[in-house]
Amino acid sequence: MSNFAFLKAVEWPETYADCARAESYALSDPRAACIYARRAAEQVVDYLYDVLALPLPYASDLSARINDAAFKAKTGQGIAAKLNLIRRLGNSAAHDQQQIPPRAALDALKELHHVMVWATFHYSANPAAVPMKSVFDPALAKRAAPLTREEVAQLAKKFADQEAAHAKALAAKDEESAQLQAELEKLRDEVQAAQAAKQLVDDRDYSEAETRDTFIDLLLNEAGWPLSEPRDREYPVTGMPPNDAKGYIDYVLWGADGLPLAVVEAKRTTKSPQIGQQQAKLYADCLEKQFGRRPVIFFTNGYQHWLWDDAAGYPPREVAGFYTLDELALMIHRRHARKSLAQAGIDSAIVERHYQIHGIRAVDDAFEAKQRQALLVMATGSGKTRTVIALVKQLMEAGWVKRALFLADRTALVTQAANAFKAHLPAATTVNLLTEKDADGRVYVSTYPTMMNLINDVDSGKRVFGPGYFDLVVIDEAHRSVYQKYGAIFSWFDSLLVGLTATPKDEVDHNTYRLFHLEDRVPTYAYDLKKAVEEGFLVPALGVSVGTKFLRQGIRYADLSEEEKDEWDTLDWGEDGPPDEVSSDELNRFLFNEDTVDQVLGTLMEKGHKVADGDRLGKTIVFAKNQRHAEFIQQRFDVQYPHYAGHFARVITHSTTYAQSLIDDFSQPEKAPHIAISVDMLDTGIDVPEVVNLVFFKQVRSKTKFWQMIGRGTRLCPDVFGPGRNKTNFYVFDFCGNLEYFSQDLPGSEGSLQKSLNQRLFETRVGLVAKLDADLKGEPTEAPAGAGEHSEEGLRWDVARQLHATVAGMTLDNFLVRPHRQLVEEYAQWPAWKKITPEAAEAVAENLAGLPSGHIDNDEDAKRFDLLILRRQLAQLQSDTTVMERIRETVQQIAAGLAGKNTIPSVVAQHDLLEEVAGDNWWIDVTLPMLEVARRRLRGLLQFLDKIRKDPVYIDIQDELSDAVPIDLPAFAPGIDMDRFRAKAAAYLKAHEDHLALQRLRRNKALMPDDLLALEQMLLESGAGDDKAIAKAKEDAHGLGLFIRSLLGLDRQAAMEAFGGFLDGTALSANQIHFVNLIVDELTSNGVVEPARLYEPPYTDLTARGPEALFSVEQVDNIVSILDAVKQNAAPGAGAA
Repeated sequence: MSNFAFLKAVEWPETYADCARAESYALSDPRAACIYARRAAEQVVDYLYDVLALPLPYASDLSARINDAAFKAKTGQGIAAKLNLIRRLGNSAAHDQQQIPPRAALDALKELHHVMVWATFHYSANPAAVPMKSVFDPALAKRAAPLTREEVAQLAKKFADQEAAHAKALAAKDEESAQLQAELEKLRDEVQAAQAAKQLVDDRDYSEAETRDTFIDLLLNEAGWPLSEPRDREYPVTGMPPNDAKGYIDYVLWGADGLPLAVVEAKRTTKSPQIGQQQAKLYADCLEKQFGRRPVIFFTNGYQHWLWDDAAGYPPREVAGFYTLDELALMIHRRHARKSLAQAGIDSAIVERHYQIHGIRAVDDAFEAKQRQALLVMATGSGKTRTVIALVKQLMEAGWVKRALFLADRTALVTQAANAFKAHLPAATTVNLLTEKDADGRVYVSTYPTMMNLINDVDSGKRVFGPGYFDLVVIDEAHRSVYQKYGAIFSWFDSLLVGLTATPKDEVDHNTYRLFHLEDRVPTYAYDLKKAVEEGFLVPALGVSVGTKFLRQGIRYADLSEEEKDEWDTLDWGEDGPPDEVSSDELNRFLFNEDTVDQVLGTLMEKGHKVADGDRLGKTIVFAKNQRHAEFIQQRFDVQYPHYAGHFARVITHSTTYAQSLIDDFSQPEKAPHIAISVDMLDTGIDVPEVVNLVFFKQVRSKTKFWQMIGRGTRLCPDVFGPGRNKTNFYVFDFCGNLEYFSQDLPGSEGSLQKSLNQRLFETRVGLVAKLDADLKGEPTEAPAGAGEHSEEGLRWDVARQLHATVAGMTLDNFLVRPHRQLVEEYAQWPAWKKITPEAAEAVAENLAGLPSGHIDNDEDAKRFDLLILRRQLAQLQSDTTVMERIRETVQQIAAGLAGKNTIPSVVAQHDLLEEVAGDNWWIDVTLPMLEVARRRLRGLLQFLDKIRKDPVYIDIQDELSDAVPIDLPAFAPGIDMDRFRAKAAAYLKAHEDHLALQRLRRNKALMPDDLLALEQMLLESGAGDDKAIAKAKEDAHGLGLFIRSLLGLDRQAAMEAFGGFLDGTALSANQIHFVNLIVDELTSNGVVEPARLYEPPYTDLTARGPEALFSVEQVDNIVSILDAVKQNAAPGAGAA
């Protein structure tokens, strides 16, 4: 007797043969059993495709057929999941060398039994013969002799040959004989007749709880756990409460040393996994007592998984799956092997600047405090990449990190990072995943999309980049768009997370701070542009707002001269004719005025920073509005400056062929081009210190983007203007009002992240179904397909079917889908769509709308029309007249545009409908079914509609250049506010800073009596005040040297050098370094710091008890001695420093 005997009764002899053979080897040869189970599953899938007349998917392999949306819409997610499990177990049996446990074969057979019962009941010609209440009985499995090794190899080869030949067989299917086609039609008729006559209903329990356990097995198998030993499951332990009771651990994951690495407690899918936390802890207690080592704790309900490494001091955290053996072993090893980061050294050959070391120490402190995320806000050009390389090296050497991942949003930035890691961290192999996908290393660099694709790559059932693969993930330029578009990556990897951004900390988005579990505006460490400029690590921008009349106000026809009006009227403006005006926003989008560009270029060439002794414009980036604008600028430059022979100014955009070679040339100081005209490509990422001019020829409203663009000019560059003449600033020529905008500290706009068209369609359909359910009275009665053209109730069911097909097409293998498995499984079943509450609609739209699905419509134009009609239907239900009218006008324009295409047969066929829709009468009391008819009949015609596109218009009209106005940007603006005497004295002294006495005072050198006389004479010459004022200043400051030091402050480098001995080595904590930096800040600003100040804000903001709370007594005495020495060097009669 066989569990599959009913297959003979329904006349499926070939399928029965494979099922029976699989069953016979279940206990004696699990490998053969899994292979035969897969063969049987493939037979039933082929049968269903034939009987249901389903179109073949994009590929012919079994995986593509099972996961095709149309197929899953018929089977439901549950049956598809069972087929996928059988397929993957069969693949592992055929290809993997590891042992296949009997449990795996029994799992495959149990699921195969469910599949066969379901398939024969719903799609055989004899459903009455199917035992709907039967349960798979392992005792019925025959004890047949196992296959020989040679037979297994032959079977695996046959299996592979069958897979390879399947496409060929399917391709030939269209050429089958008429007899075979007739037999297939006959079979379909028989099945349809039998199913129509069927009186029974499918009330079978398909054991979803068992499928839950099997899914956990599958996840563990992905992580390399075969679960082939009896001790792997239901492992008995004693010592459970109360009274040392006995317990059974669902799963124990064992190490190579025979000791437990982890326990897994599995709860029912209907329960929260947290209810298993205490039980799992008690199991871990028992194992620790038995084996002397505490295992890692997992608790799960099949949908959500939590990891708890309480021995390392971490609270429980949600994870996407399970760790491999090596990853768990390393996690346990680190509990005692990793070093304290407070004592870990930082490589000064990689980073030498104080703020870089401070930033690393701040991250160290966060990680030591069991925080797993850190955010570094560092100005562009301040060395973020070097900082993170030094951090990675430190974490690796301290035993915290084995493998690190660096993510960036552009290929050029990934390449740049890879080169930097290879240069500064040669001992750790760096792998660029864009070009070396199969390489093995310690540091991996990748773009976000590439990493997402690699995560989904499951090779022979093993996922290479599992949740525990990386110990550290670094996000370059962490901001809102990265969080929203690629946040799934950060949820997938259970790693330490470090974000880097140049966006000012006050402008970093709330969601970004939330990703790093930080308070808004309080990053782990911040080093802003203003500070970097003050300390001499970056140079400031000199903002010059120029503008032209047209760029600020646009062009009005009425304001033109008669001659210019004539030229305006003769231009080819397209079908609409000459406009009355062109707004400033449209200028340089389709209308290009020669004089405007000429005046902008003239201002740049005349007033921009020059190099080569003033003979040549320095390296310049022009930010253009679009590709045509950039090309027009280059054309006008070549006309105005022909002697440069077309090499001086070049367009460098993503559309430029060999753009990288142009960037390389631009990066060479003496090599052309010297002006790079860019659209987005050079806004970020390019590092050319020689850039001394930036030209904003477009409007920017994103603060993040604006400061990134400003950052192109902030880098230091020695000798750029000649020997000894270093870069001290750079010009920002703004012609579009950006400087005024950002100098007012306006909030800016990061723009809205556009949802995909598929996501918007899904959300609108869900909203429509929910609204119809709320409006329709009584119990819903399912309407046949296509009924949406006749009634609102029919429309509701048609839209629900579309949504169901979309969800059914989502595959749980995809890591983006897997976190939403519970909802996907629920709504992949048709009954879930019978009634949608507002709460359910909100949950489905929020969680499922953006997920990838195999149910794909590639006609973008048709989908846009679908969305238009769906929104009109929803607006009509909501009585939103504003939206209704706006969409009506748009649809009428579309219909009118198509009505004129009378040479296209498919358009001509809908001519009458197009005429009606284009008119007004059709829209009077239009119904939802009428709109649905129009949607279905017209959606395929949108491809014939002329795309709205304005050809470029070129004109030459006299523009007016406004006066250049200096603008102080917030990051560079002076912050001095003193009384008149101090202000005038300070201004004069700063203008004469090269005076020897002032240099000695500023650089912390001891003043001589002659120096004091010279300083007093300078004050008198300044006209700031008379003898009495100077005498009063001496008295108040306790000396002239101290008074002048208070005006000018101490040179920052001198202040840092004063504490150089104290800061030698890098063993100070982040808070200690911060405290010293506060002292340096005050010395730089005020010239001296009295020891009593150390017990006042801002020092007490860091530690209320003063320096003794952070430093030893000897260290505090050292700090006070340094401060006294700095003060004495400015006091009358002081000795040598």
